[in-house]
Amino acid sequence: MKNLVRQNILNVKPYVPGKPIEEVQRELGLKDVIKLASNENCLGPSPKALDAVRKSLKDINRYPDSSSFYLKKRLAKFLGVREDELIIGNGSDEIIVLAVKTFVNPPDEVVIAKPTFLIYEIASQVQDARIRNVSLTRDYKYDLKEMRKAVNDATKLVFIANPDNPTGTYVTKKALDDFFSSIPDDVIVFLDEAYYEFAKVSFKDYPNGLDYLNRENVIISRSFSKAYGLAALRVGYGISNAKFINYMERTREPFNVNLLAQAAAAAALDDKAFLKRTLRHVEKEKKFLYDAFDRSNLEYVASATNFILVNVKKDCVKVFDALLEKGVIVRDMKAWGLDSFIRVTIGTHEENRKFVEGLKKVMEEL
Repeated sequence: MKNLVRQNILNVKPYVPGKPIEEVQRELGLKDVIKLASNENCLGPSPKALDAVRKSLKDINRYPDSSSFYLKKRLAKFLGVREDELIIGNGSDEIIVLAVKTFVNPPDEVVIAKPTFLIYEIASQVQDARIRNVSLTRDYKYDLKEMRKAVNDATKLVFIANPDNPTGTYVTKKALDDFFSSIPDDVIVFLDEAYYEFAKVSFKDYPNGLDYLNRENVIISRSFSKAYGLAALRVGYGISNAKFINYMERTREPFNVNLLAQAAAAAALDDKAFLKRTLRHVEKEKKFLYDAFDRSNLEYVASATNFILVNVKKDCVKVFDALLEKGVIVRDMKAWGLDSFIRVTIGTHEENRKFVEGLKKVMEEL
């Protein structure tokens, strides 16, 4: 019998998300479980978003607005862009996938840092693109100079996560300016700004991707899953020139963003107080965890996000499993090739204390 699957699909390693609380409770028989694995907002969603969801529940027998008209209108005003420069996605992950599907044809090449957000490579593999990986610097930052060297006549797309996941580091405005000054106009630069809100509030040299929209080769993605606390509803968006957006709309599935997600996202933009409280909490608790790591002589990467990459100097899977037994879900970095690292999301103060206490015991036991 002939092989029915496309050959390149056999090389794709499926993305494995962080374990859900319910799964750990069920498998280990635990009642008290905390999740610090998926960079979610520990404060929950905006009250205004919740209220918008409640008001929209009566309409779930209807298909959602396929164009996300009202959310797009609200976003355009919020960002200071035109509505035809926006595309709404089922999470910002979908914007990444749409960009690859729309613009990349084999044997086009895609330049991706290593390690970085895994969806870039997965989407490119599915599209059967050739991938050029560029290692991070020794301090776990994007090496834009080396990424520029990797660009050649076959390059169609360059991914830049700013800030990056899983390292939490960011590209400065100067570094990005220098990169753009020499990048060819026929190479698309995809700026993934899923953690934009966290970096913007803390670092003066962090660039705003919107400042590069005057270029015809830029696509920006952002998310409502992180700072806005709407991870379960899956809503993100892309920003680019109207021509690129029009092309991407042709590959977008109809009704890709559900009615409740559209309503919640639009309302969340209006809740400035909630966003401010989230950002203030993350900064405060990040310092708490930094101090704890310093006391334990654990190396970590200073983060511009709501998570921290920590070098436990042991097998990260064993540390992950041991923490799981204590009811603490983190993320082991095995899939990223960082075999002695775990990634921990900033939780509530109580959750962070439980993690610190659990990690201390695990490090003594292993």
